[in-house]
Amino acid sequence: MFACPATDDFFRARIDQMIDLRHPLAVLSSRMPWQELEARVAHLFVRKAHEGMAMPDLDLFGEKPQRQSSHSIAGRPRVPLRIMISLLYLKHAFNESDEGVVARWADTPRWQFFSGQSYYEDRVPCDATTLVKFRKLLGEEGVEELLAQTINVAVELKLIKPQELSRVIVDSTVQEKAIAHPTDSRLLETARSKLVDAAKAAGISLKQTFAKEGAQLSRQAGRYAHARQFKRMRRALKRQRTIVGRLSREVDRKANVLGQSVRSALDEVLNKAQRIAAQSAQRKGLKGQPKLYAWHAPEVDCISKGKARRPYEFGVKVGIASTFKGNLIVGARAFHRNPYDGHTLNEQLEQATILMQDSAQEAPSTVFVDLGYRGVDADNPQVRIVHRGKPKRLTALERQQLKRRQAIEPIIGHLKTDHRMDRCPLKGEGGDRLHAVLCAAGYNIKWLLRMIAKKGVPFLHALFLRLKKGSLQNEFLAVLAWLGNADRLSRRRSAWQRPLLTA
Repeated sequence: MFACPATDDFFRARIDQMIDLRHPLAVLSSRMPWQELEARVAHLFVRKAHEGMAMPDLDLFGEKPQRQSSHSIAGRPRVPLRIMISLLYLKHAFNESDEGVVARWADTPRWQFFSGQSYYEDRVPCDATTLVKFRKLLGEEGVEELLAQTINVAVELKLIKPQELSRVIVDSTVQEKAIAHPTDSRLLETARSKLVDAAKAAGISLKQTFAKEGAQLSRQAGRYAHARQFKRMRRALKRQRTIVGRLSREVDRKANVLGQSVRSALDEVLNKAQRIAAQSAQRKGLKGQPKLYAWHAPEVDCISKGKARRPYEFGVKVGIASTFKGNLIVGARAFHRNPYDGHTLNEQLEQATILMQDSAQEAPSTVFVDLGYRGVDADNPQVRIVHRGKPKRLTALERQQLKRRQAIEPIIGHLKTDHRMDRCPLKGEGGDRLHAVLCAAGYNIKWLLRMIAKKGVPFLHALFLRLKKGSLQNEFLAVLAWLGNADRLSRRRSAWQRPLLTA
């Protein structure tokens, strides 16, 4: 046991004495505007008064602490906001699940330092389910604030010029949902089991549940489809539809006898089962009603992107906006019901303008897109839309700049493979919107770490170069090394310090 001179605790050493402060994550920890970020999202966590209960005065961060001897009913204290925000950043920056990020946080002192901890804690910061509740409380407004602050930090550290925010590249991709592949056989068997479970929960006694026959038909349909025996497969599907129809009619008939309260509880289950049975009988969906591809995720759309390897993707369309140079994401938004790409451009630019309002000198004036955004120039008069579909109306400079539009494609690839956009596990349309923005925030955090390791903190470089011949040369060398520039300084030192040593 030892006592660290830089700590108030005799038995523990501070984390800043345990880690390398030149690491980009340690540098970024001191440059993030944590207090401003907490202040902007604190109003989303103000406790609501229960009916018939008096609430104390509220300040910016919720309830003011009550100092009284009576027993408190407030529950356990909250996990600090900075820790929860840091967990969301780290989760998507390092491609971790909710369970994985809290377990890795307990084993990584550098992550705890990023979260504002002074001493190492050999425990998980919170339960993994706390992140689920925290995301719901944040909402779309809160996660967009998390993304906006990453843009502000990039501009403040001079890792990207504010002028670059006036030119953006916009493209769309598909954020797939965490669902099984929606075959008719699987959906019909799911509808049968859900009808049986709903009837049992409502106290309805069924004549027959078809459990054994339903499982057997589901297996048969899969084998027949694999063997390309489609006539037999359709015969199995027809029997599954018959079973679902019989169960739904029996549940509907007996629910009407029990009363309106039971019937209202079963309406959603009956409606979904009838939709699945109807859409499995024909190739196209019913007119005016989209197909149902997952029982637990009715918001899922079937989107075709023209890929030979994967012709159909089941999820939601997401628009991504990045800077023309620098590859920093300045906007990410989910669009349900599979709209035309061009019809999403206005909302995408509106979100990017709001996120960049603290850093950009002006709103985006030029946007580079692909041919999916043709024909929307009249709907977006405030920006210059550049794509290869109008070569005669482009200047020579714009034709040259258009070659860089493809730079957004690897950004989308990294979002999916490295930052969890390939499969959205969050529930509902709100979960799709939250997940898209959080993936973009995680990408920007990883981008900041790369740029800090590459460029360091630029505002100290000019000061260092001006004073490199003075008496404070070694002191500034140590300061810049502490801020994460050891590799770059070693190259500079070999260039100008060697003559001083020889002299």
